[in-house]
Amino acid sequence: MTKPEIIEKLKDGNKRYLAAETNGGDISPAKRNDTAKNGQRPYAVVVACSDSRVVPEDIFLTGIGELFVIRVAGNVITDTQLGSIEYACDHLKCPVVIVLGHTGCGAVGAALSGDGEKHVISITDFIHRAIGNERDYDRACCLNAIAGADMVRNAFGNGDDPPEVLPAIYDIKTGEVRWL
Repeated sequence: MTKPEIIEKLKDGNKRYLAAETNGGDISPAKRNDTAKNGQRPYAVVVACSDSRVVPEDIFLTGIGELFVIRVAGNVITDTQLGSIEYACDHLKCPVVIVLGHTGCGAVGAALSGDGEKHVISITDFIHRAIGNERDYDRACCLNAIAGADMVRNAFGNGDDPPEVLPAIYDIKTGEVRWL
């Protein structure tokens, strides 16, 4: 699939998800056996928050082997996430990377309220840099996803065929993905 076809497939999956009660993605024993024998062939990387309400495979109605998902609180991008993205793009040939923030993100809320002690501060510090002086919760969630996508673009945008990198926000109430 081309990059535009992949993006359209993800958008279509999210449209179907809005009315779905189950995920129609292929999770069959045959699919598990195929990917165990022949390896994975995901067509997109999704960097998403660890929030239990944000499940990319369901949000885009995909099955086993379709997405390479990286989950971390606040969907922040550090060297570890960049290494995982590099692996997916270079070794698995994923041509599209989505940085998927979401409404009601607790990590963004912690950054806005000044919370963040011990190890959590590594997450809130990233978010503080991403959102600057923004105080609007929803806008801060968007700015955080945009900053993450910019970081990925800056890290991988100079090759022969860099990945298409898109920021997006998942609305935890409606289920809709808004592309930024």
